[in-house]
Amino acid sequence: MKPHVILIISAVTFMLPACSGKQGNNTAITIPTVDVTYPATDSVTLYRNYPGYLAANLEVELVARVDGYLIASDYKAGDIVRKGQILFRIEDTRYRDAVRQAQAQLETARSSYSYSSSQYEAMKKALESDAVSLMDVIQAESSMLEAQASIKNAEALLQTALTNLGYCTVRAPFTGHISASEVDAGTYLNGEASPVTLARLYDDSTVNAYIAIEDNIYMRMFASTGTRDGIDYTRVPVKFNEQLPHSYTGDLNYLSPEIDKETGTMRVRARINNPYGELRSGMYVTVALPYATVPDAILVRDASVGNGQAGRYMYTVSDSDKIVYTPITAGELVHDTMRIVNSGISPQSRYVTKALLKVRDGMTVKPVLTK
Repeated sequence: MKPHVILIISAVTFMLPACSGKQGNNTAITIPTVDVTYPATDSVTLYRNYPGYLAANLEVELVARVDGYLIASDYKAGDIVRKGQILFRIEDTRYRDAVRQAQAQLETARSSYSYSSSQYEAMKKALESDAVSLMDVIQAESSMLEAQASIKNAEALLQTALTNLGYCTVRAPFTGHISASEVDAGTYLNGEASPVTLARLYDDSTVNAYIAIEDNIYMRMFASTGTRDGIDYTRVPVKFNEQLPHSYTGDLNYLSPEIDKETGTMRVRARINNPYGELRSGMYVTVALPYATVPDAILVRDASVGNGQAGRYMYTVSDSDKIVYTPITAGELVHDTMRIVNSGISPQSRYVTKALLKVRDGMTVKPVLTK
C-alpha cells in the first residue's frame, strides 16, 4: 500500500470516535408524564342485583260469555281505553227476546199473585160467617204462596236474561292498554259452552317487578323495616336490559309469607310508577337490593383497574416518582364508574388514571395530578 493512502485511512479512523462522542453528549433522556389522582373516600351503600320480570298492576282477559256473531270491535289495538268504554258488541237478538219473555212471565206471576192474595183475604172473611170451609181457606192460601213463589222465579229468570243481554256488550273494566282482538268481526262465538277470549287489557299505570331472594338475604334486609344503618330498605333502584329514556325506582310492598323449601328463596315484589308508559308487562328487569353500608370506602376509577393472571392490579406512583405495580383486592362497582378497593392502596396513594399500557413497573415518570 502506498504511504499517502495509509495516512488518509488513519485520519478517518481517528475522527470516527470523536464524532460519535460528540453526538452522544447532545442526547437528552425524556421522562414521560402520566395523569395521577388520589382515591376518594365516601360512605357507600352496597347492592346485590336480582333478575326478575314486570307484570301490570291489573291484567285481565276480556271474554265472550254468550253465543252469537261478533258484530264489531270498537277500539284500536294498542290504544289506551277508558273504564266503561264499549270494546266488543255481540249479536243480541236472542237475548233481547229472552228479556221480553222473562218480563212477560213476571207480569203474569204478579197478576196471579194479586188475584190469589185477594181471594185468600176474601176466603178468610167468608170463613168468619161459615160461608166457606177451612179447607177452602187453606187452598186459597196455598194458591197465594204459589203465586208469590212464581214472582221470585220470574224475577230470577229476568235477572238472568238481563245479565246475558249485558254480556252481549263487552266493556273495559278499568282504564288501560288493550291488545289486538283475537277474534275477527263476523265470527260466531260459542261463549255459553266455554268463554271465548277476545283480547287482553292491562292497567300498566303502575307495574310490579317480581324477584326471588335467598332466605339469608331476607334476614339481613327485611328483619326490620324502613331505614336501618342509613339504608332505606323499602325503595330500590331498578334497571332494564335496554337503555330507557328515564330512570326508575321501586317500592317494596310485598314479601311472600313463606320460603320455598326446594330453592331456599322467597318472592318479593316492588311496585314501580310508569308515568311515561315506557314499561310493559313481561319486560325483564334487574332490581338492586341494598344489603350493607361501607362508611369509609376507598374508591378509584374503574377504568384504572387492570385485570391480570394474578388478579386485579393498579399502577401507583411512589414518592420517588416511579411506577409501582400494585396488586389490589377490588370490591363492587358503585356509581357506575367507581370501584371499591378493599386492600392494596390507601387514600394517600397516587394512582395512574389512564394510558395503563404505556407504563411499566419501575419506570420513572413525571406525575400530573388531575381531579
